[in-house]
This record gives sequence, C-alpha cells and structure tokens, in this order.
Amino acid sequence: MRKSPLRLVIDTATDYLYVGLFAGASPKEEHHRRGKRDHSVHLMKKVEAVCSAGGITPDELDGIVVGVGPGSYTGVRIGVTVAKVLAWTLGKPLYTVSSLALMASGTEGLVLSCVDARRGNAFLGLYEVGPTKMEVVEEDRHTDLEAFIKGLPTNPRVMTEGRPDLHRLEAGGFLDKAENIHAVAPNYLRRTKAERQKDSQT
Repeated sequence: MRKSPLRLVIDTATDYLYVGLFAGASPKEEHHRRGKRDHSVHLMKKVEAVCSAGGITPDELDGIVVGVGPGSYTGVRIGVTVAKVLAWTLGKPLYTVSSLALMASGTEGLVLSCVDARRGNAFLGLYEVGPTKMEVVEEDRHTDLEAFIKGLPTNPRVMTEGRPDLHRLEAGGFLDKAENIHAVAPNYLRRTKAERQKDSQT
C-alpha cells in the first residue's frame, strides 16, 4: 500500500508565518503565528521543528508547496527563496500556489482573501469555497479595497490570514508543479517602489 505523500507547505506573504507538514491532504504538524517582520529569522527553524515533530527529516519529503504571493514584498521573497533552495538541494518537486488562494482554502463560502497594500489598496482575490473544492470568482489583483467590496453583489467573508486546505487546493487545480525550480519567482502584482521611481524620472 502506497503511503500518502509527505509535503511541506510554506507561506510568508502576510504577517503570519505558516509552515505545515502534510501527509496527503491532512496536516501532521503546523506552525501558524504572527511575526514581527522577522520571517527570515524563524523560517528555517520552523521547517526543522515541523519536520522533527512529524518524525521525519527534510530529505524524506515528497514535495514542497510554496505560496508565491501576492503580499509583502520582502515576506514573499523569503518564502520563495527558501522553498527553491530546499527543493533544489533535496531534489524534490516544487509546487507553487497563490498565497491568497492558500489563505481562502481553509474556510467555506464566498471568501475574499486580502493583504493590506497601504493607502487604501489591497492585494485581493475572491473565491467560492465548497466542502471539497474551490474556484476563482475574481482573479488576484492589486486594487482599492473599499471600491472592490462595494461593487460586489453580496458580502464575502474577508480573510487576512489562514491555514491551507490542500485537498481543496488540489481539487481546484491551484497547485502548479514547477518545471524549472530556478525560474520560480514571486508574484508581486505591483511594481517595486524603486521601479516606480525610475519610471517617474524618465
């Protein structure tokens, strides 16, 4: 009988650091805590702690799943970089997922995943989440939060953080296997401040 695949899930796109060890679609061990802009300090420690608590070493993993944003510029970069290094050095497949979809997957109903982008704007995505799967209602975007919500026919459940449900994400086709690990990049959705300043000077 084939054992359920062991996968490590990492997301650092929000103020919350998430690291989970999953057997199939079921979480064995999880870390989900608000940080203090210090995900880079704690991420590898939590990866080691979650694997140890699950009774495995990282080389026993069957794959790694990482949230690629959108969200905090620095936060997204940290999670993606660590996931890429782990997948490459361990020789494991890497799967990417929208951090907003990951956030929405742990609940049900019409769900608006939202990450503050300042000045009244947000990174957001709207999803319909059912008992066993989910689908996109409005694609991830960077936009005015208040105006977006006012334009909706019904009030969604707003999520600003959350644990993933791998079963729903897989059933909805949200996990993308990276063909080239080195080519995996964060999805910032918004240009960096330096890029915007450079354009304003030309």
